[in-house]
Amino acid sequence: MPDESVPAPPARHVFVYGTLRRGGTNDINRLRPAPRFIGMARMAGSLYHLGGYPGMTLGGGRSVTGEVYAIAPALESVLDEIEDLGANPSDEYAKRDIVVEVEGRSVSCLVYEVNPRYVESAQRIAGGDWLQALQPPADS
Repeated sequence: MPDESVPAPPARHVFVYGTLRRGGTNDINRLRPAPRFIGMARMAGSLYHLGGYPGMTLGGGRSVTGEVYAIAPALESVLDEIEDLGANPSDEYAKRDIVVEVEGRSVSCLVYEVNPRYVESAQRIAGGDWLQALQPPADS
């Protein structure tokens, strides 16, 4: 009898740069179905402080630090809800497909890019690392 099982679709990858990072308020590792960590990465973009979370615009001469995870379609739907792209989408974020270099290999990732009008008066995060920006300054 031939094997009629349907192969699983290739893993989708996501680049997370803010509250979804390990240790963040929306740590992706606490979500289900569980993601699989692929590696750390940096991508061209600028990071902005929007209060309790950041927003990233793509491109330019700066870079943003993030983590890359392999995710199931069901987790992508959860992420869409967190980023207000679910049933009643806002215009704050758009989902983009970007190729990111992770440990020497190119990985196609989805990334949630903030609408540039939301960062017009926001403070840019120097260094492009949300978790580092949250650290209190070291005592002198």
